[in-house]
This record gives sequence, structure tokens and C-alpha cells, in this order.
Amino acid sequence: MKDEIRAQLQAHNQVMTALERDLTPAIESAVSLLTEALKDGRKLIVMGNGGSAADAQHFVAEIVGRFKLERRALPAIALSTDTSILTAVGNDYGFEQIFARQVEAHARPGDVVVGISTSGNSPNVQIALEAAHRLGCRTVALLGKDGGSIKTVAELSLIVPSNDTPRIQEGHITMIHIICDLVERGLFL
Repeated sequence: MKDEIRAQLQAHNQVMTALERDLTPAIESAVSLLTEALKDGRKLIVMGNGGSAADAQHFVAEIVGRFKLERRALPAIALSTDTSILTAVGNDYGFEQIFARQVEAHARPGDVVVGISTSGNSPNVQIALEAAHRLGCRTVALLGKDGGSIKTVAELSLIVPSNDTPRIQEGHITMIHIICDLVERGLFL
């Protein structure tokens, strides 16, 4: 068992090393994009399915509540939290539309819409990012594997270089924490 624990920790460390080596400029771009949008009174809208839905909610909680600094609340919405909307839209329009309908309702030009998908191929995330683009929003995707079909839809794609879903999710939450920290400091320090 100890060998398996060590192997998983080593796999985690390999992903973190790859993030540092390959994604530092993209993370910096995401920080700048979100900082400028929030400074201009825009909001953050985040979505994902399953574990990525939890990551979307975590991201929004850090922005609305706080990350490390005592400061005013910032505007952000997670699109996976309203079961009435999810089930009504899923029933009436199909599961592929659950996020796009909410983007149409809430997004305004200049808002930042973030889609999270470990495979990069979640149809409902892709359709929502396409809707966000049509509405004049800035779009960011946190992806895994080869980035899937979503990598070409988002303005900025941060692709965790792994095929292992848990490692991809660990990469996503690490990037989310870095983004939250640097956005908060950029706005309030």
C-alpha cells in the first residue's frame, strides 16, 4: 500500500511540475483577464459537471466569500447549483442546454465565463461557452487530456497535461487557488 501511495503522490507532483513548466503564462493570462473584468464591474460565471461542478462552486465561493484577504464580496455565479433550473431546462430543452440557458440569462458583455471539463468534451459546457462568446463574454476553459473539442471554443484554454481524471482535477483546483489568490491581491493590495 505504501508503494501505491507514493506512486500517486509522485503522479501528483509530475502534474504540478508540468503546470509550472507549461501553464504559468496561461495562468497569468487568466489572472489578468479576471482581474480586469472584476475591476470593471463584470462578473465571473463558472460551470462544470460532477467533480468539475464542485470545482466550479469552490471557485465561486472563493470569489464571493474571500480567499485570504478580508475584502468586499465580488460577483460570481456557479451554474450547477440551482436544481430547479437544471431539471427544468434539462427536461424541456435537454441536458446539453442546462448551462447555455443560464449563460443567456445572466451573462453580459465583458463577463468572464469559465467552463471546467476534465475530458474537454462536455457538450453542455461547450455549448454554454459558445453562447458566452456570442454574448461578448470572455471565455476560459480548464481542461484535461488533449483539451478535447472545447479547447478551440474558449478564448483561453488551460489544459492539465494528464489523462488521469483525479490528477486533472488536482491541477484544476491548484490553478483555481492560484487565480483566486492573485486576483484578490491584484484588486485589494
